[in-house]
Amino acid sequence: MDLPPSFEEKLGKKKVCRLKKSLYSLKQSPRVWFERFGKVIKLQGYIQSQANHTMFYKHSREGKIVVLIVYADDIILTGDDSLELERLKKVLTREFEIKDLGPLKYFLGMEFARSKKGIFISQRKYVLDLLSETGLLGCKAIETPVKLNLKLQLASPVEMIDKEKYQRLVGRLIYLSHTRPDIAFAVSMVSQFMHSPNQGHFDAVYKILRYLRGTPGKGLLYENRGHLQVDVFTDADWAGSVIVTWQSKKQSVVARSSAEAEFKAVTHGICEVLWIKQLLEELKVASPLPMKVFCDNKVVITIAHNPVLHDRTKHVDVDKHFIKHKLENGLIVMPYIPRLNKLQIYSLRDCQRSSLMI
Repeated sequence: MDLPPSFEEKLGKKKVCRLKKSLYSLKQSPRVWFERFGKVIKLQGYIQSQANHTMFYKHSREGKIVVLIVYADDIILTGDDSLELERLKKVLTREFEIKDLGPLKYFLGMEFARSKKGIFISQRKYVLDLLSETGLLGCKAIETPVKLNLKLQLASPVEMIDKEKYQRLVGRLIYLSHTRPDIAFAVSMVSQFMHSPNQGHFDAVYKILRYLRGTPGKGLLYENRGHLQVDVFTDADWAGSVIVTWQSKKQSVVARSSAEAEFKAVTHGICEVLWIKQLLEELKVASPLPMKVFCDNKVVITIAHNPVLHDRTKHVDVDKHFIKHKLENGLIVMPYIPRLNKLQIYSLRDCQRSSLMI
């Protein structure tokens, strides 16, 4: 590191310091901390997950398991081996300065509530803090997060306003959309203008905040349905919509047909299936195979099952072969599901509030 100002006069500007201990504000601090933490955990017999490198797990001879997940200096411990959990807590207390906060209720801005129905995850406090910071805590709430048929345009150099404030607000909304898929489409629209926002973009962001004012406690409910069957819903509209797998994401290429757009959506969905499968295998959680990848496009399903190659589909052959290989291996099946019956995250881009389907 560079010498502090008071040492430059004595030692000269050409000298530097050699660190023997990482300092908190340096760029390499998180890396050094994680290496130190990972070394301690691995010495206790834990295995680092290949599906998620911030997760460590340990299986006992009795078939029990303890899982540790770390994000920066926040840690979650869970498992059914109570003795190992207590032993691990003592090790962490000895090696690091930690505080046991008890059962999981709040983590990284997310609130967790348990009931017989399942686990409910929300970000109510996060929403209220965001509204308080922007001065909208007492504003009049609205019922939709985006105006119907809204078209946002790039800002001219004269129109550009406080870009840092805009980026900060949109960044917080992106994080909020992890538990609020009802704002995912609206946030995906405003996030496209992070480099050059104008007043119209700010108005769209404030509209999302006003919508959140009326619905601060909404979230996701993970129900206990008595089985571990993994179902994946994929969908893509041709010419400028978003792909939905585990997240909302705009396509990085332009599709030449609706079938090609659907192929790319299904491919992303299968990649998520492979990741989930690897994670479950590491935790020794049995999930029935094949996993269901639902698709509302019969053309895609027919082509994926058809062994005959066509010149008309050669532009999507890479995705087609990938999907076909997983079908033949029995990893997935592709049942057809009508669009009207499909479980969808409503986007408000093509419907009035009175006709919303959730």
